Amino acid sequence: MSDDRQEILAANQAFYRAFEKKDIEAMSAIWSQGIGTVCIHPGRSALRGPQAIRQSWEQIFKYTSYIEIDMEVISNEANGDLGYVVLVENLLQVSGGRRIQAQSIATNIFERMGNNWYLVSHHGSPVMN
Repeated sequence: MSDDRQEILAANQAFYRAFEKKDIEAMSAIWSQGIGTVCIHPGRSALRGPQAIRQSWEQIFKYTSYIEIDMEVISNEANGDLGYVVLVENLLQVSGGRRIQAQSIATNIFERMGNNWYLVSHHGSPVMN
């Protein structure tokens, strides 16, 4: 596996670690600050730009008391300054005293800027069983 692909997997892992820890500062540091940045949470419409994306994560973190995510990477590629990870997210969430288990398939697209990889697009879709 190329160094770029390993770096993209590490950036992807950092995204999910920030998600599980409900760490808005770590989450914001992973996302690109570009106006073309897009986030699509499962079953939701597209959010564009870093401010709207940050606000969505703040809301998720506010109403979630616990979250655990196991990932199954399906594909990981890098080409120049762009790369992606396609994966299945197995999510356990406790919100409002309710335990929720869900499965989503996600595509995370990263762009290298300087020496770092930043998330420019996260698209999650629910898996219907």
